[in-house]
Amino acid sequence: MTPKDETPARVGVFGLLGSGNLGNDGSLEAVLRYLRAEHPEAVVDALCGGPEAVTARFGIPATRLHWYRGEYRTASRAAAIAGKGVGKLVDVYRTAAWVRRHDVVIVPGMGVLEATLPLRPWGFPYSLFLLCASGRLLGTRVALVSVGAARIKSRPTRALVRWSARLAAHRSYRDAQSRDAMRAMGVDTARDEVYPDLAFFLPAPRASEPTGTRGTVCLGVMDFHGGNDDRARAEEIYRRYLDGTITFVRTLVAEGRPVRLLTGDECDLSVVEAILDAVDSPLVTAAEPASLADLMHEMAAADTVVAVRYHNLICALKTGTPVLALSYAAKSEALMERMGVGAYCHPAREVDADRLLEQFRELEKHAAEVRQTLAERNRVATDQLAQQFTALTTTLFPANSHAHAPRKAR
Repeated sequence: MTPKDETPARVGVFGLLGSGNLGNDGSLEAVLRYLRAEHPEAVVDALCGGPEAVTARFGIPATRLHWYRGEYRTASRAAAIAGKGVGKLVDVYRTAAWVRRHDVVIVPGMGVLEATLPLRPWGFPYSLFLLCASGRLLGTRVALVSVGAARIKSRPTRALVRWSARLAAHRSYRDAQSRDAMRAMGVDTARDEVYPDLAFFLPAPRASEPTGTRGTVCLGVMDFHGGNDDRARAEEIYRRYLDGTITFVRTLVAEGRPVRLLTGDECDLSVVEAILDAVDSPLVTAAEPASLADLMHEMAAADTVVAVRYHNLICALKTGTPVLALSYAAKSEALMERMGVGAYCHPAREVDADRLLEQFRELEKHAAEVRQTLAERNRVATDQLAQQFTALTTTLFPANSHAHAPRKAR
């Protein structure tokens, strides 16, 4: 409880939350679980991409991240371009005013320090810089918690990301290569720690016991066109990824295997529709997950998972279901390696259906030992995240630090 003479901590959460990306919202859910367990007196609200969705789902007040509502739509007309420009100036004051109302602002996970997917410097990197600069100027502690980072070639984006990290009061990363990337971009990371992704703190259903018969394969899809450096060949990358995936699904269906298509973001629905159109079979069905919990329930019931999106992989790993990663960035390979299944990765930019099938069959052959490995690594990940939250309490809430660790997710 908070002493009567002590004002409850005012905590803000920040990011592209409530915008349709299940992984981002899962990271927020993990942080809110921590705050509600360890700091129930804290007054929490959000500055985010989808405030209505965040309030409806998580029950906290939320403010729209951008003044200009068309921020992430392509601007071709003069009015739209002017609107974006004015919005950038208005957001300076809006962000500072929001930050000023808080003692602490937490950026929960997400790849906020990377550009592995198409990204413009004046989009989210600019917003993150405004947040961190406002925090430093106004005395509000900004914490980047278990975030992802990667070396960035674009000079404007790299500069914004570097200064955002430097201005934050606390930084931790979801893998060692993220910390290495920030060090390579000129950030002093000597006191920064590495912990697992926040989604590993969420509760997960137990994976179904193998029945001895070949059951459902969950296929996590993605509207994948490469990253920031692949814009010139984006359509070629997408076509190769989609064609290879369709061939993979057709082969499974020919063998009588049920295939369950899963998304991780609203934009992935177009890929689901393309696969359903190309493979006309009752064995191929699609789910509409609304959260990481929904994804985990789907994957826990499957024999095997093949997935692209980073948090789809985490859901499979968390449930202990054997998973093969269609890797679109080094972070996926680092995640699989950390969980002891680094051999089961296939490049999303260069999908080779024959090689993919070969790796899939090898994974199923060793499914029992994979499940055992994942059970052991999940215990370690949960313990490490509990340690992070204890450290976070000491750093961000020194007046009411607890001697005990946060409750572990089951």
